[in-house]
Amino acid sequence: MPPRAPARERILTAAAGRFYADGIAATGIDAVIADAGVAKASLYNNFANKSALVEAYIEARHREWMELHRLRAAQATTPTDRVMAVFDAYLDHAQGAYRNGFRGCGLLNAAGELAADDPARAAVTKHKAEVQCILRSALCDLTDPDTAEGLTEHMAFLLEGSMSLAGLERSPERIVHARALAVQLMEGLSR
Repeated sequence: MPPRAPARERILTAAAGRFYADGIAATGIDAVIADAGVAKASLYNNFANKSALVEAYIEARHREWMELHRLRAAQATTPTDRVMAVFDAYLDHAQGAYRNGFRGCGLLNAAGELAADDPARAAVTKHKAEVQCILRSALCDLTDPDTAEGLTEHMAFLLEGSMSLAGLERSPERIVHARALAVQLMEGLSR
């Protein structure tokens, strides 16, 4: 029998599944501890409160997406491939196995439930800015900085809009379409 994961990891895994499937507000601590198979004291030994658990969830989602992107970017041989690696990481996320199916970007879903001044919401904003930096860097290798800046914004709109619609429709098809539109935007770019 394999060793059991540490309590913190089990709690975070349980919270992530519940937060994504049901939402943060709808998920009570009792459901998380039941899913994690830990005592309430164990939860509070690892997380000061639900807000701290939410912040850890946001950070874990960020790391998860960065790893999806890292794997895709490792295969990229051209700047265009590096842009597509971002779209492909979004597709990989959309095609993951989720308890109640795909519901869109877990980070945006969480941000929609959080107060404007919540630190976890700021972490989501930081993540989205980092995605745009990745896009901008690749696009700067394809064209001049001003054009790259404008295209970065277009690409961000394509990504986030397609992810939102894909979540509503519970299908990655909108992301596939957004990827094709991104390729069209890059066609004919010159340095």
